[in-house]
Amino acid sequence: MKLIRSTIDLESRVQVMGALNVTPDSFSDGGKYDDLESAVARAFEIEAEGADILDIGGESTRPGAKPVSAEEELNRVMPVIEALSGRLRIPISIDTTKSEVARESLRAGAEIINDISGLRFDPAVAEIAAETGAALVLMHSRGAPETMHQMPPVDDVFAEVIGGLRWSIEQALRRGARHAQIILDPGIGFGKSPEQNLRLINDLDRIVAEFGLPVLLGTSRKSFIKRTLDQALLSSARDDQRERLAGTAATVTIGVLRGARVVRVHDVSEMVAVTRMAEAVSAANRP
Repeated sequence: MKLIRSTIDLESRVQVMGALNVTPDSFSDGGKYDDLESAVARAFEIEAEGADILDIGGESTRPGAKPVSAEEELNRVMPVIEALSGRLRIPISIDTTKSEVARESLRAGAEIINDISGLRFDPAVAEIAAETGAALVLMHSRGAPETMHQMPPVDDVFAEVIGGLRWSIEQALRRGARHAQIILDPGIGFGKSPEQNLRLINDLDRIVAEFGLPVLLGTSRKSFIKRTLDQALLSSARDDQRERLAGTAATVTIGVLRGARVVRVHDVSEMVAVTRMAEAVSAANRP
């Protein structure tokens, strides 16, 4: 896929997207990288650990998270992007739902827009992608981060996700973006029950076949992993962090085998190894 200045190989290699949250309140690593020095250092670590893409986010999407202004979001992400531009060898993705943040981030050096709202919050994001040639990740979600986990699950999660993604694609095309710029994300954890998340991962190839576009899978450290393992494991000596890492590895493996072309992760070195091993197994010739 051609980006603004570089390309990513979605055909022969699953791309590992390393997440860098420069926020005080993200669910997984909020507060760890909310100063410039630590954020830049982590970005170079993510690259060294084998990531193909760096995804920078300045607004938390954890359950119950309060929205922040475009000004605050820019204050968080712009110094990091500017410090990395021209120094990082891998492309930068900006995780935002705001066209203003997308525009300024692309000017500073980002090449991908990762919109968790699928254009529901600010359809002009697609116009920024169309004008610049940036790749555009369209994710399915329901409601807003403040409320989505209070919403009852839909009866047919595949009809909901496919219908929502189709709407997002239509909006993007209407505003000038091209099919060749679009990556889809089913939105694991965003307004779905744990059981629905498991179904979406296991049947991810249905979404791949439905649209014929690259699919991104983001399961890293999410709460449905903990809830699933809480029901499956009876040991009293539990290590939540290690269990979420192992659970993430399992979901990444299944996702790769079901056709994901990008996986978004926090534990980069471990998930690079998992992804490459899953690719090797998938490519092995059967007798």
